[in-house]
Amino acid sequence: MTGNEHPETGNEHPNTGNEHSRPAEQGIVRGNEEVLRRLPFDDTRDFDDARRGYMGTAEETVVRDPQGRTVWDLEAYDFLQQDCPDTANPSLWRQSRLVAEHGLFEVVEGIYQVRGFDLSNMTVVEGDRGVLVIDPLISAETAAAALALYRAHRGTRPVTGVLYTHSHADHFGGVRGVLTDEQVTTGVPVIAPTGFLEHAVSENVYAGTAMARRAAYMYGAVLPKGERGQIGAGLGQATSAGSVGLIAPTLDVTRTGQTETVDGIRMAFQLTPGTEAPAELNIHFPDHAALCMAENATHNLHNLLTLRGAEVRDPREWARYLTEAVALFGADTDVAFASHHWPVWGRERVVEYLSEQRDVYTYLHDQTLRMLNQGYTPLEIAEQMRMPPALERAWHTHGYYGSVSHNTKAVYQRYMGWFDGNPAHLWEHPPVESATRYVEFMGGADEVLRRARESYARGDYRWVVQVVNHVVFADPGNAAARELQADALEQLGYGSENGPWRNFYLTGAMELRQGSAGTPTVVASPDVLRALTLDQLFDSLAIRVDGPNCWDADICVRWNLTAGDPVTLRLRNGVLTHVTGTGPAASEPDVQLTLDEEALRAVLLGVTPLPDLVEQGRATAEGDLTKVAELLGHLSDPDPDFAIVTP
Repeated sequence: MTGNEHPETGNEHPNTGNEHSRPAEQGIVRGNEEVLRRLPFDDTRDFDDARRGYMGTAEETVVRDPQGRTVWDLEAYDFLQQDCPDTANPSLWRQSRLVAEHGLFEVVEGIYQVRGFDLSNMTVVEGDRGVLVIDPLISAETAAAALALYRAHRGTRPVTGVLYTHSHADHFGGVRGVLTDEQVTTGVPVIAPTGFLEHAVSENVYAGTAMARRAAYMYGAVLPKGERGQIGAGLGQATSAGSVGLIAPTLDVTRTGQTETVDGIRMAFQLTPGTEAPAELNIHFPDHAALCMAENATHNLHNLLTLRGAEVRDPREWARYLTEAVALFGADTDVAFASHHWPVWGRERVVEYLSEQRDVYTYLHDQTLRMLNQGYTPLEIAEQMRMPPALERAWHTHGYYGSVSHNTKAVYQRYMGWFDGNPAHLWEHPPVESATRYVEFMGGADEVLRRARESYARGDYRWVVQVVNHVVFADPGNAAARELQADALEQLGYGSENGPWRNFYLTGAMELRQGSAGTPTVVASPDVLRALTLDQLFDSLAIRVDGPNCWDADICVRWNLTAGDPVTLRLRNGVLTHVTGTGPAASEPDVQLTLDEEALRAVLLGVTPLPDLVEQGRATAEGDLTKVAELLGHLSDPDPDFAIVTP
């Protein structure tokens, strides 16, 4: 539900934290009341499971960074304990209340989870001497607080291994809160699926700026927390705001069936590439009859294409791997847990849970293709798609994070691309030019707003945001248009069952009213940048070349590495290419530099100017040294605060 059918006023709950927001209109209130009647809110098994094994939580409720800034606040979501207000979809409110449960929980004897300390969970498995930490959250500060909570209840056991289940930052970013480089050098293993490092660093660098900006909308990071603001993101409550780090894996899992023993902990792995992440794995612990599903099976419908942006995921393969997990481990599993949400106990329940998760992705895939092959477009498929009643009744299949609507569009995109086949959509004007023409055709901004207010009064908020968007893009200074657009976005947020949809709507409303809030979290941290291979580093520079401004440039620089093959970098035709080694593809350089890889990275990342390195004796130059500065001068900087709801 997105609340597009409704209007007219009435919210008796006080406004918590957003003085610009409006109450829920009566249509939204009625829509949310219908959700209460339609869904099985009397089924409380999830609440029992979410609290099972509770051992306690932290006495200090605020996690801070070394400068004293708040990274995470455990009490921020206490307001969820009240009854669901008119300004929230009751299904999302229920999910957020479950996800906000925080503390240390026993999964089975020897396996523990810290939940509610970040967007993700941190799992601790006890070994002979110490503990294996699985997925150490986003930030070093929250990971350290989670480990401290475990130790307060289970004793100060050393970390004897770290395991990343997949290549997203909420599963590796906090590693420096639980592990040091020195521990790694002494033999503490860091385990990850094959391809982990490549995808972990490339995702956060190549399109990292745009993804981070949109992630601020997706997670509602800048929204006030409260009944008219951010109430969660479905998968977890929010992203922490601390230090993101990365320690490279020392042990790769390269195949399904591979087994490893770390500190006496036996593990059997299932590789699941191309599911929720390009590099991902599930883990079976035979001595505990426990199965870690990473992020491949959680208590929601997941994203096939996240609203922040990512590679489109393959639901057919995702479903296949879920079937394989049941086949490999179902007969020997008494509990399934994941890196988000709460576990499922009982062999039959685990198999049912994984099978229903499998059926969700299969149904979305197959039915989208059925309609696609009948000529339906992405928008038409999204409107027609309905889930089978049995899956709709299962809480864990609901679209709290992914949605049926945007997942069907992702399947279409995977197979057919952005174009729906209608030639009218092949060469449309860009947003501002289209908006200017639409507003002129519709009789001018005043007439559009007059009619849009009538639509708002009828509760047709979807149409209001669609049509008023033209006025905002044709004239971003039109205060009346911005306010009406913000009001309509807000109502859509109040009715949305999907956490990221709510956050997108409400963040858009906030930025229309107050201006851009920017990007709170940057995951392209120094650790991530250092982990780039040289090929990836050169590729990341090529992405930044301002092509039209250097069409006529022809600059060639050769880097002679003291350990490794030379690399020739050439800017020509607005294209920056690099060639490793010598031969006909390596053009004659204007300048050659001899230096080690550390010095080269310092130059390319802008840490140390090349002349300083030459002066320090860390690099020697032969040829025209100014060519390096000229080449680097053609790189443009990404904008972490680009406009989204305005031109």
